[in-house]
Amino acid sequence: MNMAEPIRVLVTGAAGQIAYSLLFSIAKGDVFGRDQPISLLLLDIAPMLPVLEGVVMELQDCALPLLREVIPTDKEEVAFKDLDAAILVGSMPRREGMERKDLLKANVAIFKCQGAALDKYAKKNVKVLVVGNPANTNCLIAAMSAPSIPKENFSCLTRLDHNRARAQVAMRCGVPATHVKNVIIWGNHSSTQYPDVHHCKVNKGGSDLACFDAVKDDEWLKGEFISTVQLRGAAVIKARKLSSAMSAAKAICDHMRDIWSGTLEGEYISMGVFSSGNPYGIPENLVYSFPVQIKDKSWKIVDGLAINDFSRQKMDATASELIEERDTAVDFLSA
Repeated sequence: MNMAEPIRVLVTGAAGQIAYSLLFSIAKGDVFGRDQPISLLLLDIAPMLPVLEGVVMELQDCALPLLREVIPTDKEEVAFKDLDAAILVGSMPRREGMERKDLLKANVAIFKCQGAALDKYAKKNVKVLVVGNPANTNCLIAAMSAPSIPKENFSCLTRLDHNRARAQVAMRCGVPATHVKNVIIWGNHSSTQYPDVHHCKVNKGGSDLACFDAVKDDEWLKGEFISTVQLRGAAVIKARKLSSAMSAAKAICDHMRDIWSGTLEGEYISMGVFSSGNPYGIPENLVYSFPVQIKDKSWKIVDGLAINDFSRQKMDATASELIEERDTAVDFLSA
């Protein structure tokens, strides 16, 4: 059997803790397929290169059949060359006492450079996933800085929130997470995001029930459930003294695997994509999380879902935050 040509996959922030949980799954074939060889490009800043060397040694020591080469680098012209997929994990983390505006300013500079590098060196059909926070706005800046790559090739990670919402409902109903489908994360990957279960189905006792019928606790679904998902990242940091890494890596794998292989029939997932021409009246030119279905590596926003007043209010609130973030970021971009 002839193996396919290796695809070139970049992970940035590659010496960090999310990448450490992520790289093995990618190299093993969990994301791009069990018969797809991979060349891994690992980008980090120069002071992290010695740490990255250790990561490379470990990947080599896994003796994985699909992993053809591992290239650690701090140079964009090496990291972004001829890419098929780019997973942009590295970003400036928010430090204590730091305003969100300062965080945006630092990240605009990073993602402007990375967008320009994608534009200059990567394949034009590269699929780009932005993970580094603020993910939606970082994704917008990267896409704006890569004019020759189609905007629909860029997405940001809200799959972690999607998985969190799914798990909360599953635990509440006493079923496996795979029995919960079509939760939606609307908006920003921040505490304004709206986890929506009005279209969610739960398989209980062999039949699909509407989420509200399965849970039988409207007050919980409209209150504590939403705030638990919105604030879950902060809760993990408080408990672990580190941000989510294992669950973030799993969500990245889920997101990229769905882009590569498509979503299941009758199911949709959440991801941050360009809002241009969306059917839900969300303002244009935001990267906003929608329910999407994916086929042949192309996503399409799920159309025709009924939106009640409760949902509309929450969807608009998270859009307002994204508009403010975008406008601040664009000011920095043109400064």
